[in-house]
Amino acid sequence: MTSIIKVAVSGAGGRMGREVVKMVLGDESLQLVAAIDPGQVGADAGRLAGLDACGVIVTDDLEKALLESGAQVMVDFTVPKVAAQNTKIAIQSGVRPVVGTTGFTREEIDMLDKLAVERGIGGIIAPNFSIGAILMMKFAAQAAKYFPHVEIIEYHGDQKLDAPSGTAVKTAEWISEVREEFRQGHPNEEEKIEGSRGGYYKGFRIHSVRLPGIFAQQEVIFGGFGQTLKIRHDSYDRAGYMPGVNVAVKKVMELAGIVYGFEQFID
Repeated sequence: MTSIIKVAVSGAGGRMGREVVKMVLGDESLQLVAAIDPGQVGADAGRLAGLDACGVIVTDDLEKALLESGAQVMVDFTVPKVAAQNTKIAIQSGVRPVVGTTGFTREEIDMLDKLAVERGIGGIIAPNFSIGAILMMKFAAQAAKYFPHVEIIEYHGDQKLDAPSGTAVKTAEWISEVREEFRQGHPNEEEKIEGSRGGYYKGFRIHSVRLPGIFAQQEVIFGGFGQTLKIRHDSYDRAGYMPGVNVAVKKVMELAGIVYGFEQFID
């Protein structure tokens, strides 16, 4: 019989955090043992997620919650300015992090990987847990071999704090692995308004749109002689990320060190 995995949710009162709580409570192979959110202290995590009370009360002390609950995995959907520290605390507490918060630097990931290896545990940091989004990125990287002229446009709501999104950065990284670097566009082009051509990444551009009413979309546009190719993924509900998070919570138990990117678990 498979043992039950004890899960703590950091950011349990947020929109993604509530979906994670709901997912954990709905899976008999997982057990919610702690919920952390400074803005919802004292609330029942189940009720926050729109379910019946589950008896797990939200706290604002991550380290204490992890140690006292016996959590094996911490799922973090918080904000960029605290996610790296939360992940460090989890690893130092012997808890395996599964992090969907974006904004990590390469240096932070390397530091956390070293720390996890020293503790003999694994972790997953993923810009996107949507299986459809991962496929979009994979298809884009494949297309870049044949269409090296490319731009990325990503759309999110106006409450998203980092730009470009982690998914856009990851897509750009994959594209750059198969695309020889060169600067696109006319050599004499001039921006009449600074930034109008978007962010520059290894010869091509990334554009970030932030507007109310948008959830999460990304479009990768390729241009060639007499043709264009557009690869687009649209997310309409946070529940769409939960199958990926569920897989990550279970896979992380087998890992040593930090894995960056959920694509590692998709054939």
